[in-house]
Amino acid sequence: MLGMSRREFLLGSAATLGVCSATFALAKNTLSADMDLPLNYLSHEIVPGKITEQMMGFGTGGPAPTIRLKQHQTKSVEVTNNLHEASTIHWHGLRHDNGMDGVPFLTQKPIELGERFRYNISSPDAGTFWYHPHCNTLEQMGRGMTGLLIVEEAEDVGFDHDQPLNIRDFRLGEDGQFIAMFQPRLAARGGTLGTVSTVNWQVQPTYDFPSGSLVRLRLAITDVTRVGSYSLSGAQAQVIALDSHPVPTPLPANDILLSPGQRADVAVQMPANEGETAQLVLNTLSGPRLMATFRAKGTSLGRSLEELKPLPANPVREPDLANAEILDFTFGWTPDGAEPLQSICGSLGYVFWSINRKPWLGDSPGPLDPLATMKMGQSYILRLRNNTPNDHPIHLHGLTFKLIRSDKRALPPLFTDTALLLKGETIDVALVADNLGDWAFHCHVIEHQKTGLSGYLRVE
Repeated sequence: MLGMSRREFLLGSAATLGVCSATFALAKNTLSADMDLPLNYLSHEIVPGKITEQMMGFGTGGPAPTIRLKQHQTKSVEVTNNLHEASTIHWHGLRHDNGMDGVPFLTQKPIELGERFRYNISSPDAGTFWYHPHCNTLEQMGRGMTGLLIVEEAEDVGFDHDQPLNIRDFRLGEDGQFIAMFQPRLAARGGTLGTVSTVNWQVQPTYDFPSGSLVRLRLAITDVTRVGSYSLSGAQAQVIALDSHPVPTPLPANDILLSPGQRADVAVQMPANEGETAQLVLNTLSGPRLMATFRAKGTSLGRSLEELKPLPANPVREPDLANAEILDFTFGWTPDGAEPLQSICGSLGYVFWSINRKPWLGDSPGPLDPLATMKMGQSYILRLRNNTPNDHPIHLHGLTFKLIRSDKRALPPLFTDTALLLKGETIDVALVADNLGDWAFHCHVIEHQKTGLSGYLRVE
């Protein structure tokens, strides 16, 4: 045991238990998973009329499958890695078992070529989640590896249709082929934007729904960089949930500010007349950019948003603010002289960023300690300080926190797993540390994450 880190010991113990469990499973002939999810290379038409080669994806071809399960249900997903590099899958937003979280070395060993790993995913919360690799993250996500995970409420909530929208850019040239995933000078600033905006791997797709029907649009920003504002026009619509959690009262479906990792559920009452359309647009400095069109078809169903009941609240514990310990985190530049570590999960070759002056140098079995240790069941206020002129969506794995206050703007009292820190902003969020384990804590602009703006929090 001499010289073995805590993480190596835990992973080794988990591996031993896994062998025992697998042996038992063989004996019981219960090896089949609920779902197979191979990691593959593929080609696909993203830019109309051009086939993009050297993509990476989940499944056998095309966009990643939307995985659905019921609240409190457990689904087993068997991952087979057919890529010529290691990978894992992280289930973004789930409050689940630490061993299923998909973070290399922190919670599991990377899945290498030809290897398999079975994830057992479940959620006490209903809502819109998503999944992506956490190894060689920029390259793999940039080439297509993002998909939606929907946890349905225990009882039907009254929609006629439920439409997932995987919203992301690709960095493609005019020939439809990949260009460099990032530029170092931009990685040291706001990040490198994509060149082609897509919804479900399509440029400006159109979706048909019955006239006068009620549609639940599930917007998931799975992009590696873009922070943007989205609006729904042409139909009555309202935001009913953000980052998997119902909002206290419905919000207007315009200027919905979303950053990488965030989600919004929008209830839409389709136009009553056939052929009328609603549009989802991205608001940019040069004007609105059409993302998707929703077209009314057939005789009106005559539904109304007023028919919908509020979504049931998820079972998240309210933090005890009066007795909460304050933990400070400053997101800023890297200390001088920091050099990235070589890792099976890749490096961008730079270290630009840090949390509390501690940069994450690379995914490896050590040597970094947690940024903070929290006691199981206790309440904490995390004070998030953005000491930079750039935006940072800060994501915490395995736990849900509540927005408390900002020194720049009014914040709604929402539960979330990803808080957007605007330039120079300080935000207080609060949580109950109610999920044991080591939980990754990082910026979801992936260039920032992979150049130092990452760490982890421990709940023990």
